[in-house]
Amino acid sequence: MTTIDTSARRTFLAQYAVIRHAEGRGSEDPEYYRALPWRDLSGRNIDQWAIRARSYEYFEKTILRKLEKSATRPLRILDLGAGNGWMTNQLRQRGHQPIAVDIFTDSRDGLGALRHYSLPLSGAVAEFNSLPFRDSSIDLAVFNSSLHYSSDYKTTLAEVKRCLSATGQLVIMDTPVYAVPDHGEKMRSERRAHFQATYGFPSDSLNSIEYLDETKLAELARDLGIEWSRRAPWYGLRWALRPLQARLRGSRPPSRFLILTGTFRSPA
Repeated sequence: MTTIDTSARRTFLAQYAVIRHAEGRGSEDPEYYRALPWRDLSGRNIDQWAIRARSYEYFEKTILRKLEKSATRPLRILDLGAGNGWMTNQLRQRGHQPIAVDIFTDSRDGLGALRHYSLPLSGAVAEFNSLPFRDSSIDLAVFNSSLHYSSDYKTTLAEVKRCLSATGQLVIMDTPVYAVPDHGEKMRSERRAHFQATYGFPSDSLNSIEYLDETKLAELARDLGIEWSRRAPWYGLRWALRPLQARLRGSRPPSRFLILTGTFRSPA
């Protein structure tokens, strides 16, 4: 399996911590974590948490509940890129067996924050491309605003495929999706320029892809045998007007936040 270079990983984690702490992530109050994603008690990132809440609610109603109806036992779920574990907590409250997976162990915004929840939560420090789980042992793998941190989607999703059971599903939430790669590359350049100007570094040590596009989704479907299902939650009028506003400004089209469900076809 492809693993992250130790030096690049160390640099990424140090820079990521600087950015996340500057953005006001985390709290010393356990209630902050237990209220997520529905409320941001810090008041620092209310708009972002409103998006996360809408995505999770849609995922819960349209995907998770269907899986629960057909299940005969609690679901074994990977929360990939779990951060502070808020989704793992929500899934655990529903009686499932989720595992929070991340390389960020920060006590406020990483796996170290799992201690704040009322139910005991399982966590694993692991890279996307080298997951410490048995073949065919997982029912559902969810990339929770995180797939875009991968530097090689094919390798990452092949590893997920290995872990999923024959009927297992993949879900990708809150990763930016563009119609064409050029729009994603423009976003990537803008983002790195912003980080350089704000923090003094471009935050590109892992060479993360940072977006999905229609061409890449088609390639992954072909190469890995993935059948994609797309859902588009309603994020409000202001979000819906973003494409029009971009056209009026003459700027690049904004990303879409789709909820992508993937099933892997069995070999013929």
